[in-house]
Amino acid sequence: MSSQRATAFVPGHVTAFFSAHRDDDPAVAGSRGAGVTLTDGVTVRVSAADDGDTVADDAAAGETTIDGEVGSIGAVDDVLAELDATAADVAVETDLPIGAGFGVSGAAALGAALAANDAFDRGRSENELVRVAHAAEVDRGTGLGDVVAQARGGVPVRLEPGAPGVGELDGVPASARVEYVTFGELSTEEVLGGDTDALSAAGEDALDRLRADPRLPTLMDAARGFAGEADLLVPEVAEAIDAVDAAGGEAAMAMLGRTVFALGTGLSDAGYDPEACRIDAAGARLVDD
Repeated sequence: MSSQRATAFVPGHVTAFFSAHRDDDPAVAGSRGAGVTLTDGVTVRVSAADDGDTVADDAAAGETTIDGEVGSIGAVDDVLAELDATAADVAVETDLPIGAGFGVSGAAALGAALAANDAFDRGRSENELVRVAHAAEVDRGTGLGDVVAQARGGVPVRLEPGAPGVGELDGVPASARVEYVTFGELSTEEVLGGDTDALSAAGEDALDRLRADPRLPTLMDAARGFAGEADLLVPEVAEAIDAVDAAGGEAAMAMLGRTVFALGTGLSDAGYDPEACRIDAAGARLVDD
């Protein structure tokens, strides 16, 4: 029988601010907050040499590559196990920096869920697949809200934590050019594994501000306040934010990474050489291979 394959695209996600909400059930755990999804994202290709049932019965693990190099992403492994597709070959491709606040692991997990479900005809609904990917990401400690935001697209506002059926989403109706510069990685696991009380209090204040005035300038201003109050702002990002502000633009720190993002041409106007994209309007989706 001919091989089966499917491809999914999942937008990158920059979290502007958040509050952490723990629960023993990973589908219930998550975060409240807001961010921006990006047309720069993650493409996930899932394939198998034989039909889906053969894959489900095969005890051997398939191969995962990340930008052409053999590797592994724990949340992707967990998604494949849940969908009885552990022998699938998975190719994850992205131009986004990994570990720098773009939700790459969540995107890979969600993309694997969408593509494996299609390739092997598992018959899961979109909400079920988002739930599987969200639970895998939470269990691995690599994210709390990227998956649900990436599934929605646009400028998602996470009103209540958790996967579909538990959490609640809204959004800021906006479209814009987005620029970003990355100075390095910041460990999501380390931050989320520590004391998040002060961080969460700052995130709740920022969310209240945005809910009262759901516009992009408010999101950016709330994000800047959050980074300082949560004691997450790193010097190189702070310097870039100040430079953008001096040039008349709006910038903030991406959570969680040593990354600054700006609207319009903010970073370019401040003298940086940023990557540029736009807010992604569609959210995670299957695409032609």
